[in-house]
Amino acid sequence: MEKKILKMGLPKGSLQDATLKYLAKAGFKFSVNTRAYFPSTDDEELEGILIRAQEIAKYVEDGVFDVGFTGKDWILETDSDVVEVADLLYAKQSPRPVKWVLAVPTESAVQKPEDLKGKRIATEVVNLTKKYLKEKGVDAHVEFSWGATEVKAPLLVDAIVEVTETGSSLRANGLRIVDTILVSTTRFIANKTSWKDPWKREKIENIVTLLNGAIRAEGKVGLKMNVAKVDLEKLVKMLPAMKNPTISPLYDSEWMAVEIIVDERTVRELIPKLKKSGARDIIEYPLNKVIP
Repeated sequence: MEKKILKMGLPKGSLQDATLKYLAKAGFKFSVNTRAYFPSTDDEELEGILIRAQEIAKYVEDGVFDVGFTGKDWILETDSDVVEVADLLYAKQSPRPVKWVLAVPTESAVQKPEDLKGKRIATEVVNLTKKYLKEKGVDAHVEFSWGATEVKAPLLVDAIVEVTETGSSLRANGLRIVDTILVSTTRFIANKTSWKDPWKREKIENIVTLLNGAIRAEGKVGLKMNVAKVDLEKLVKMLPAMKNPTISPLYDSEWMAVEIIVDERTVRELIPKLKKSGARDIIEYPLNKVIP
């Protein structure tokens, strides 16, 4: 019987570490040699190849990969016809979308996109930028940038279109944002033919379930504690649980066990309050996945 394999395009570069981290938390561990593009994995049904996120959507469309991780921006930029299986809210630095923005030097007279008529703009997303300018009715020259786009204005170009999470790099290079062209998140995409294959589709859907669970668990922890019945109602009212807490009786009928999931950043304030409200034997534990 032929061994079944799901070929996966993994983003090399800025999304690599975050993607591999969440895959590992989901249960799919890839070991990457710094000089290799074919990471090993502990799942014999998966085969991963590291490649630039900019190229993954086209390779998925063409069937070179069954699935892959890339940004919504690169799906649109390459006009790729793929199945967007999941919208995964994570980026290079934080669990937030990235933005492609139109930016100019701080001292530039440009205040709105229309002020760039006849001007020169550098960007890596030429197609997205041209489409944006057309919608704005702006006739400007758009050129492809091979990198270090922030340093090209104002000596080489009048404006740039660049990706940012926080805007700090733009500010550090003396640039200000004029407008946001696109808000983009990481997408898990599939080849249309692969998506129709029953075995591959089930494998893909299982990966998505576990991945979403890993992302949902980010920044959250579990808390277990015991509380006397007489203090239970008071304690439950102050719990910031995702849903109602899990409550179960202990061997001692006068005591109850309580379990909740909370944001990790709240724990340092919450645990002392729980203690004052009657909680005892409080245990904090990490979470790998939260599956609703």
